[in-house]
Amino acid sequence: MADAALTVIGGGVVGLAIAAELSRRHAPLFLLERNAQCGQETSSRNSEVIHAGIYYSNGSLKARLCVEGNRLLYDLCSGAGIPHRRITKIITATRPGEEGELHRLYALGTGNGVRLRMMTAAEVHGIEPQIVTAGGIFSPDTGIISAHGLMEYFDRAAREQGAVIQTRCAVVALERRPGDYLITVNEGGVISTITSERVINAAGLESDTIASLAGVDAEKAGYRLHYSKGCYFALPPSLSGCVSRLVYPVPTNETLGVHAVVDLGGRLRFGPDIEYQKGRVQDYRVDEKKRSAFGASVRRILPHIRDEDLTPDMSGIRPKTQAPGDPAQDFAIRHEVERGLPGLVNLIGMESPALTASPAIARFVARLMTR
Repeated sequence: MADAALTVIGGGVVGLAIAAELSRRHAPLFLLERNAQCGQETSSRNSEVIHAGIYYSNGSLKARLCVEGNRLLYDLCSGAGIPHRRITKIITATRPGEEGELHRLYALGTGNGVRLRMMTAAEVHGIEPQIVTAGGIFSPDTGIISAHGLMEYFDRAAREQGAVIQTRCAVVALERRPGDYLITVNEGGVISTITSERVINAAGLESDTIASLAGVDAEKAGYRLHYSKGCYFALPPSLSGCVSRLVYPVPTNETLGVHAVVDLGGRLRFGPDIEYQKGRVQDYRVDEKKRSAFGASVRRILPHIRDEDLTPDMSGIRPKTQAPGDPAQDFAIRHEVERGLPGLVNLIGMESPALTASPAIARFVARLMTR
């Protein structure tokens, strides 16, 4: 008999959500996290936005799971007391010719089932008088959340249902055997093994590596990750009241653009930019030399903000399957039975909107596990 019925590799928000969902029916369930605490990487280094599901291709996993996750997340936050606010959002056209892109986004979002309203420039200025706009889209279901509060909830729920969560536990080998998987782990230099009937790879920035350990050709499968760093700059409290909700520019191919993010404490910051990393370096420093570029991006939205008003804040790294210049990619969430790996589910490229979608992703994975 295997040591575990199910092992989740990775303790970010997605792995924790899966553990909370599946520990009710798979026991014993182990969650293995290589860092000292869960959620120290991408899950805690982002805008903490509850996305509505506007930007993603109709029928894609990102669209479907974001829209479902948005509803589930608000219900969960209200019931469990997780800090959040339905703060709303405006996507503003800030340059001539962007109005057409607004209409495209409106059609895309409403096609995904998102509640949206087109606004004239006068209507936008009626609620956000300081921003640059030639018209906009209003999203009433976009909000903000405490990512740490959400992860703490999933962690607690999983443990209460009997899950064993082991930190400082890095997976270094993963072998399919008749009837189970042999998982080799490194715990502070001590190497040991466990066996598990099923495995879910939710390893975030190393999910392609874990898939490769199991024998999947990451390049051929389209699983190879590209590390995309995004930095944030913040305004002082005296200037934080210049907007009262999230304000986004019209997006580009690779990013939603440097946007205005109001956090739960009322602080206003801007980001993220996008900078593909060479190799797999996790460097979270924010370079002050970016200040002038950030200032120019911020002034697309708020023209009165000076470069000297901005201070370096934080950064995060997104695990993108999208290479620089390539089209946007969907989530890859696959039961690898066709590759001769029954019981292995890989989750690759879990960037935004994975935080919003996390409870829906967990349900989706639960359905895959019945195969």
